Amino acid sequence: MKNKKINLITIAGGSASGKSTVAEKIGEACDKKNVVFIEMDNYYHDLSKLTLEERKHTNFDHPDAFDMELLIHDLEQLLLGNAIEEPIYDFTINTRSKGTKVIGPGDVVILDGIFALENAILRELSTIKIFVDTDSDTRLLRRIKRDVSFRNRSLDSVLQQYALTVKPMHDAFVEPTKRYADIIIPFDFHNSVAIDIIVTKIKSIIK
Repeated sequence: MKNKKINLITIAGGSASGKSTVAEKIGEACDKKNVVFIEMDNYYHDLSKLTLEERKHTNFDHPDAFDMELLIHDLEQLLLGNAIEEPIYDFTINTRSKGTKVIGPGDVVILDGIFALENAILRELSTIKIFVDTDSDTRLLRRIKRDVSFRNRSLDSVLQQYALTVKPMHDAFVEPTKRYADIIIPFDFHNSVAIDIIVTKIKSIIK
């Protein structure tokens, strides 16, 4: 009996564009027990050897901030039907936690991250490539709410980071990856049509 093919769905888009929400909605519609989620944010490089002050000056919005080698290795293992130990990133201290999280296996793997379509190997591994397109004002407001409420950041630090790295890196590295997407979703919490189309396609692939 031939082994069932495991499919990777990649979801890219700007910071706070709604990627995780789209991933969650797709997972719910597909039957979560067959779907595993990988958050690219957990694959930032381990910065534990740097001081907290040094970590604050790291450009987290550049592709080099990610441990792409580990991410690709883990995704390849999941696509082979193996479980992995996903790192856990602590954004309050800007480095990885000591623990890990066991993920998989599953019939569908969903990866979401700002650079999910930036790396050629990730694109090659993907069955469906999605870009969540959200206007910059909405993304900034969501980022402020998220970082102040859940990541122990001040409003000034969020705005400064946005101006110095988030926006310029988005324009240079994230926005251009839109051309690699199979589907571009103009994000809205009520955009159920796009989700339904994607879910229908994923279900047909699984069958």
